[in-house]
Amino acid sequence: MRQFQAIQPRTATQISEPPIARFLFADTRMAWLWLIVRLYVGYEWITAGFEKLTGHSIAIGSFGEVAKGGPWVFSGHDGAAMKGFVAGALAQATGAHPAVQGWYAAFLQNVALPNAAVFAYAVTFGEILVGLGLIFGALTGIAAFFGVFMNLNFMLAGAVSINPVIGTLALFLVLAWRIGGYYGIDRYLLPLLGTPWTGTLVHKNETKPTSNKPSLAS
Repeated sequence: MRQFQAIQPRTATQISEPPIARFLFADTRMAWLWLIVRLYVGYEWITAGFEKLTGHSIAIGSFGEVAKGGPWVFSGHDGAAMKGFVAGALAQATGAHPAVQGWYAAFLQNVALPNAAVFAYAVTFGEILVGLGLIFGALTGIAAFFGVFMNLNFMLAGAVSINPVIGTLALFLVLAWRIGGYYGIDRYLLPLLGTPWTGTLVHKNETKPTSNKPSLAS
């Protein structure tokens, strides 16, 4: 125990944030950049989710086209598309250098596959909610975080596609959560909700202490 006490700092030192980081991730002058990133990533998620929900594409260039495999939910065979996705991932879990790691393949085999219908709904509505959150700038940091989480799972399942790109962009949106939705609902929602360490930032009527300096009047 003495060894652990010896390496603990006697005083806490806070390392200040670099100016470039504050400018990029916390300065409202850069909110326009995150608006562009937010709309692009949100568009990718909302089109993917809508396609799984309806079986039709709303993406630019393929609007109205019937999606391969049909809808994932509300189709009478819920979970079928999810089972096909899992089967494709499991097929990549063999060989000398598998694209899908064994531990994740075990998760897909023992958890995702038996509950394919539940995961189909979770993925479909998760993509839609993340897309809506990013497009409208509502809880941008949280929406981006769950987007990164889904990107990571898709990549672990061997589905690369556009996931590294939008996953990286969403990661930057998580870092820029304070201004990512400045041109959106967060501009009004975040001050209302505040943070766990500040509480709401609206209607904080902090009374300033009055000065007790003696009057100079004669």
